[in-house]
Amino acid sequence: MDKEGVRERIQKLRREIDELRYRYHVLNDPKATDEVYDSLTRELKKLEVSWPELQRPDSPTQRVGGKALKKFEKIAHRAPMLSLTDAFDEAELRAWDERNRKLVPKGAAFEYFAELKVDGFAVSLVYEKGILQVGATRGDGRVGEDVTQNLKTVRAIPLKLREAEGPIEKITGRKLSSGAFARRLEVRGEVYMTKAAFAKVNREQRKTGEPIYANPRNLAAGSIRQLDPAVAASRELDFLAYDLVTDLGQERHDQKHAILWALGFKTVQPEARCETLEAVLKFREKVRTLRPRLAFGIDGIVVSVNQNDLYERLGVAGKAPRAAVAFKFPGKEVTTVVEDIVVQVGRTGILTPVALLRPVEVGGVTVSRATLHNEDEIARLGIKVGDTVVIQRAGDVIPDIMRVLPKLRPRRARAFRMPRQCPICGSRVVRVAGEAAHRCTNKNCAALAAQRIEHFASRRAFDIVGLGPETVELLMNHKFVRDPADLFALTAGDLASLERFAETSAQKLIASIQARKKLPLARFLYALSIPQVGEETAIDLAEHFGSLERAMGVSVEELKRVRDVGPKVAAAIHDWFGAERNRELVQKLLQAGVQIEKPKQGRQPLRGRVFVFTGGLETLSRDEAKEKIRALGGDVSGAVSKETDYVVVGSDPGSKYEQAKELGVPMIDEGQFLKLISK
Repeated sequence: MDKEGVRERIQKLRREIDELRYRYHVLNDPKATDEVYDSLTRELKKLEVSWPELQRPDSPTQRVGGKALKKFEKIAHRAPMLSLTDAFDEAELRAWDERNRKLVPKGAAFEYFAELKVDGFAVSLVYEKGILQVGATRGDGRVGEDVTQNLKTVRAIPLKLREAEGPIEKITGRKLSSGAFARRLEVRGEVYMTKAAFAKVNREQRKTGEPIYANPRNLAAGSIRQLDPAVAASRELDFLAYDLVTDLGQERHDQKHAILWALGFKTVQPEARCETLEAVLKFREKVRTLRPRLAFGIDGIVVSVNQNDLYERLGVAGKAPRAAVAFKFPGKEVTTVVEDIVVQVGRTGILTPVALLRPVEVGGVTVSRATLHNEDEIARLGIKVGDTVVIQRAGDVIPDIMRVLPKLRPRRARAFRMPRQCPICGSRVVRVAGEAAHRCTNKNCAALAAQRIEHFASRRAFDIVGLGPETVELLMNHKFVRDPADLFALTAGDLASLERFAETSAQKLIASIQARKKLPLARFLYALSIPQVGEETAIDLAEHFGSLERAMGVSVEELKRVRDVGPKVAAAIHDWFGAERNRELVQKLLQAGVQIEKPKQGRQPLRGRVFVFTGGLETLSRDEAKEKIRALGGDVSGAVSKETDYVVVGSDPGSKYEQAKELGVPMIDEGQFLKLISK
């Protein structure tokens, strides 16, 4: 092939490779596999090596392979890269709007543009004659770092802009000035990492024994600030454009997005042009429901005054434009202070340390307590009373303390030690052999009895309305109740003699107790406070044995045949039913009139199907959803596996969402779930 033939082939390869890149990363419409893309790129690189005089800076081969730098050069932004002020609720958004209206002529018609606030790393891209010349970080807003070679490795960033004079003139309704594309053109956007790419990197970290990364944003930012471009190239980074600094005739912010798309950039979707704040609020709610299914992380939406003239007129306050605000979702990870650590005694005698926190809102809920699980967890965290800690909550999950911020530790921070004596009865406390748990040695400890009665009456057990901790304590203090079976012997006259109980309230509680004498076997087993038997295990036992008599009389080996019941759980169940006092309690309950319902044998269209829930549901409680599945013959699991048939994704899902994506398990939203169970 002669030089002209090579030149023609190179030009065609560049056009084809760029078109494939554009379709894959911008249009989300891949026309070829990665193997085809890589094969064409290898051929192009081979030709350019053989004919170096035909190489160009906008060639796809120039994305990877730059030499590692010794340092990043500083680069000044011609226009400052400003940050945004935050709003967290409707009142703050309306206050932002009212402040703006006072600064413009009375009666000015405001229009808004709302878009996703991607959890990424802001960068500036400068093109000259349509070719990428410089890529820079935000830095302090005025001066950033030149990270051009690293940004070139991000395939979603075009090295050469698409020719778009016609489409741009159609968008703006104005004729472009001659040589517009020959001049400097600046675009700004976010480098980010998808949830799937982030999970992939952390899987590799675990395989090699390296520390895992905290979140996709930090990893994306760290990748762009690596001195070796090969590191950035290996991280599967992505890019979304959100601002066009250069004037190409746009009069509104939504036109900027349309122009960016025409130039070959991916812009963030969904977006909305809103005539009122009510429309902005409606868009935010739509985004909140979509959030779990997005491929990338967001922490809210950005709301801007859409008209560019009003935007400029409102100016800047500090380092933020007045005309734009980050309307954020409630945080799932916040900081607070541990004011004390106390110990609770559970229904099986286990002592659980609990952190009393300075109240703080996280995930839309005010949190003042968080379990510390056990002594080993306290040691792992290195936590002391007085520490500032990071707590996390996702969906309806109980808050967890994630880590301590040791640099904020006060001088008088106090270490915590597990007590040697039970805080309720004063009996000796021992650490269970082979476990992290500490247990009260007194089997008649008042705390155990009270916790067992509270558990017995709880919503997922006998569901006795009105029998809370204070009432249980009152009944036990007056010797009316020693075990759960005593509840069914109570009379309105007994209660009427106690403070806090009038005749009506006494009759109401007695009626509630008597109305709960009939229940399914699974709930009865769960209510007994058998060690190691939670709600799911109780259901498995009920389904396997079918009757209380069979469940009480089987061997450890037979118990081990129950799904998800291992040797330790089987031994605990066998020992519990083997104790005379526990068998007496069961007989006492039956003699008091408690009846075990026979399972209903209706249609079971979901038989053999396994469901997992993650995140909050709006139309059903989690318990109601589980009951509907089981009524149709399906199973509910707490963990995602290859045997899972569906993961039902609600608002603010947790790690199960990522696990489902990783394993390829089908995911459905709440609406699809309701349609499925209604068929």
